[in-house]
Amino acid sequence: MKKWMSLVAVITAFSIVAVACGDDDDVAQVDCDAGQTDGDLAFYNWSEYMDPELIAAFQEEAGVTVTEDFYPSNEEMFGRVEAGGSGYDMIIPSDYMVSILISEEMIQPVSEAAVPNKSNVSERFANPPYDPGAVYTAAYQWGTTGIGVDTGVTGEDVPHTWGLLFDEAVADQYGLSGRISILDDPRETMGAALKYLGYSLNSTSKSELAEAEKVVADAVDRVAAFDSDQYSELIVLGETVVGHGYSGNFLWDFEEGDSTYDYFVPDEGGTIWVDNMAVLSDAPHPCTAFTFMNFLLDAENGAQLTNYNWYASPNAAAEEFIDQEVLDNPIIYPTDMSKLEFIEDTGDFEIEYTDALSRARS
Repeated sequence: MKKWMSLVAVITAFSIVAVACGDDDDVAQVDCDAGQTDGDLAFYNWSEYMDPELIAAFQEEAGVTVTEDFYPSNEEMFGRVEAGGSGYDMIIPSDYMVSILISEEMIQPVSEAAVPNKSNVSERFANPPYDPGAVYTAAYQWGTTGIGVDTGVTGEDVPHTWGLLFDEAVADQYGLSGRISILDDPRETMGAALKYLGYSLNSTSKSELAEAEKVVADAVDRVAAFDSDQYSELIVLGETVVGHGYSGNFLWDFEEGDSTYDYFVPDEGGTIWVDNMAVLSDAPHPCTAFTFMNFLLDAENGAQLTNYNWYASPNAAAEEFIDQEVLDNPIIYPTDMSKLEFIEDTGDFEIEYTDALSRARS
């Protein structure tokens, strides 16, 4: 698979028919027809998460230009779009962030007429707790958060524990000091420390979070980088040995490495997440965004996305087109999900996670 870190190449737009959508409400119900466009698309996404060939195909099919920018965390994305006027149309927020965006009236209900392929989403993701009835979102991809390891350095017997990140004795035993990366993401990183301590990653206990903050702070001197973009590449390049990150990215980059590697969710448990397509309430081109959403929910396009980025698809209709080696890979489609938790919106406690990581790193 082809690596892709830059903005999508711009293709000359065909003629565009502008369509008036929405009303004066903060979160208006936008009515768009299937295939309708109302301008070019500004797409705000996680890095290395979209097949550029799908972007090119949509540009040709819809006659619009797509520009894609990237963010490293839900919190950074939220900060960019919170004030309004960001110019972005579609974003890809994770489950807990969807709840926040809905409560803040920052995303709009999906235009059902414009997204008939929404029926392709499997039943498991059609009524998520963070968006009951999937009124505001459509599931994009799902996966797990865990640890990637260069076992060519550590040996195959490396323990499956968050202690690789947080335990000084374990780091010393395997020569990890200064060769560890941790996600630059408050909920994921503080959540990993909470799981290491035996707590829920959704804890709203200040004392438990304080323990987790100390665990992260004590690890800082052994950490080479807090990074949410290149954690898997750092391992393949030999700059780190252990990285905290998302399943698909590790699988992708490990294919290109010269060593032997492993990815696992630690025995203490970890995160299962769902990323979702959502259209901002102040999107300049909501009809184009919903048309793009429908395009990505097509069965073959959904399969192409999973075959490209190696994250699990929530698109039931896509399964017959997904490569068998992907479907059979337990890292992509885990067989045991008993130790996994969704990150949930903790309401006013969210700021405690952000502040705890900030203090731990300082």
